[in-house]
Amino acid sequence: MKVVISQAMFFPWPGFLEQLCLADVFVHYNDVQFSKGSFANRVQVKTSAGVRWLTAPLSGLELGQRIEDVRLDTRTDWRARHQELMRQAYAVAPYRDDMLALLADVYASRCETVASLSDRSLKALCDYFAIGSRTRFMHVGDLGIGGVGSQRVLDIVLALGGDTYITGLGARNYLDHRAFERAGIEVRYMNYSKTPYAQLHGAFTPFVSSLDLLANCGREGNGLIQPSTVSWREFLENE
Repeated sequence: MKVVISQAMFFPWPGFLEQLCLADVFVHYNDVQFSKGSFANRVQVKTSAGVRWLTAPLSGLELGQRIEDVRLDTRTDWRARHQELMRQAYAVAPYRDDMLALLADVYASRCETVASLSDRSLKALCDYFAIGSRTRFMHVGDLGIGGVGSQRVLDIVLALGGDTYITGLGARNYLDHRAFERAGIEVRYMNYSKTPYAQLHGAFTPFVSSLDLLANCGREGNGLIQPSTVSWREFLENE
């Protein structure tokens, strides 16, 4: 039983989709504090003028506010601006129309919070690339597990009956790997493939929204989502 626990990510990069592909259970971890510079409401895209941020603006953000409570700004039509930017940036991309249709569909849902918009964007990408169909998605609040940090993550994995916890690279800064080991949980870090594909606007970069993969490769982009992991010991040894 492989468990992935992640905060919201807005139209995430392909590496995040690789992580999701490995999950038997994916936990939306959105009852934690929203941090400035978060990927919950912004992601990079490529344009003829260089890499740009596609950012969903926020409304009334307060210090210490939880991700799930952060609301989107409704004062301006930023959704239309986003769609126009993407229309221009990917004007000659072979699957531009697919990308624009998916973007329009997500924005038509009129999500009111950062978390709901990010979760909706992830689901749309999963549906398009036909991934995650066997993954059980749930929200951490439904588990009723309190606490913070590494211990809370461990408690969540145990509650779900997991025997493997698959995490992104940032966990190296706080995860108590030996506590997981004592509990019989294997910790594995993502070994992102960063598989190159034909991109517009200069040299290839993997660190852009999966909308870029969609626009350039269409549904065949599924074959470029190539998940793999390494053990926590191997990961830390190579740091």
